[in-house]
Amino acid sequence: MSENEQPDVRRRLLEQAAQLLGEEGPAALTTRRLAREAGTSTMAVYTHFGGMPALVRAVVAEGFRRLVARVAEVEPTDDPLDDLRRAAVAYRQHALADPQMYAVMFGSASLGGYRLHDDELDIGLAAFGQLVDLVRRAMAGGRLREDDPAAVAGQFWSALHGYVMLELSGFHQVVEDPEAQLLWPMLAHLVEGLRADGARAR
Repeated sequence: MSENEQPDVRRRLLEQAAQLLGEEGPAALTTRRLAREAGTSTMAVYTHFGGMPALVRAVVAEGFRRLVARVAEVEPTDDPLDDLRRAAVAYRQHALADPQMYAVMFGSASLGGYRLHDDELDIGLAAFGQLVDLVRRAMAGGRLREDDPAAVAGQFWSALHGYVMLELSGFHQVVEDPEAQLLWPMLAHLVEGLRADGARAR
């Protein structure tokens, strides 16, 4: 099996590209540097991706695919609000496990001259769609008041993503236990404000 036929070459290129973008920015992402860091040849970049712009787009798409897969592992129960909380746990775990790729996915690591296409943005919106579905279930089950599920999911995502970005940068350390004192109370307060009349926290 040749170097470019090895099943993990593409994965290594994706991971190294995400790391270089996240740590050093687009100026560091050259074909020669990437090939050296990934332990492969420059030709492998073109064999697997056709060039650097397509590789950067693939990094973003792969990151969102991993996020969608991680959240999809959350098994639905008869408590849609707990399902929403567990989805938030999975979302955060994804970011903490792969911070460089997460930074590239959401643009906190500049893509420089590279530009995303609608296909990559659509994959990103699939992750948001998972939250919309969870919120819609909670509304259908009477746990949240009827509203625009996309608007409510957008509020939840904004709060969760904002905390995760602070956590990845280290700026969440404003209290002794940020997870217990900031993240979960913030999301709980948000959900409590959206609860259906007569609902009570379990």
